[in-house]
Amino acid sequence: MNSPKQIVTIWVDAFNRADLDALASLYAVDAVNHQQPNEKVCGREAIKNMFRAEFAAAPFMHCIPIQMIEEGNWCVLEWRDPKGFPGCGFFEVINGLITTQRGYWDKQSFEKLYSF
Repeated sequence: MNSPKQIVTIWVDAFNRADLDALASLYAVDAVNHQQPNEKVCGREAIKNMFRAEFAAAPFMHCIPIQMIEEGNWCVLEWRDPKGFPGCGFFEVINGLITTQRGYWDKQSFEKLYSF
């Protein structure tokens, strides 16, 4: 079974390809994704729909890993995008699936940088 760090590495690849099916397959059926500037999203299908909407609104999104730190069931991903916009994500992986994801990034700066 893949480690949390391996799962997050696969997640980054799927995210950068905007591959909704591949992303959704990495989440547990009852997973929770809470990007801190936004409301929490519960369930694999709802998370897939969240990514669908985000990729439609911002197709330029790209995750460049800076570092990944694994501890037990968790992997922390520090990232930036091609313009240098930074963020951090926490992924809990149980039985090879993401059960909890929390993201920390500045929504106001993101919208200003990309003129939303």
